[in-house]
Amino acid sequence: MAIRRLLKTYAGLVPNPISRPTRDWHARTRGAEKVVSVCAYCAVGCSQLVYTRDGRIVDVEGNDDSPINAGTLCPKGAATSGLMASPHRITTVKYRAPHSDHWEDRPLAWAMERIAQRVKQTRDVAFHEKNAAGVTVNRTLAIGHLGGATLDNEENYLIKKLFTAGLGIVAVENQARI
Repeated sequence: MAIRRLLKTYAGLVPNPISRPTRDWHARTRGAEKVVSVCAYCAVGCSQLVYTRDGRIVDVEGNDDSPINAGTLCPKGAATSGLMASPHRITTVKYRAPHSDHWEDRPLAWAMERIAQRVKQTRDVAFHEKNAAGVTVNRTLAIGHLGGATLDNEENYLIKKLFTAGLGIVAVENQARI
């Protein structure tokens, strides 16, 4: 009885036991844009929710709606956010020019453009419309593609269409464990 009286008295003195700073706290993902992604560490292909705000990653967590990982992530997948925000993250590519004895840092956009140019150049040089028997083949044997295990069926379908029908590449493979 005395305890109840004491609690009522105390409750009357302190109308709200939660401080204003505590009430103002909120999840760091509040107001962030949520995008579904796939963890790139291994062949499992766990689904991740990536939260971004102002073009920066705020948080990465497992996707509860995924039948693969049901919201869980391994230690590597759970560290994705730290990897993306690390000041030690490499954001350039290393390039060593032919006959050079040292590596240079180049922007990623430069590397992507260079790869596209080299693929086009190689395809143009090694493209065969007909084989030795005169049969139309429209292919190149000078380029190959090995896909990653975390690619889903839709991505593999598009890659297969682009590389075989679009570019005429015959050697298209995927290292998935299915």
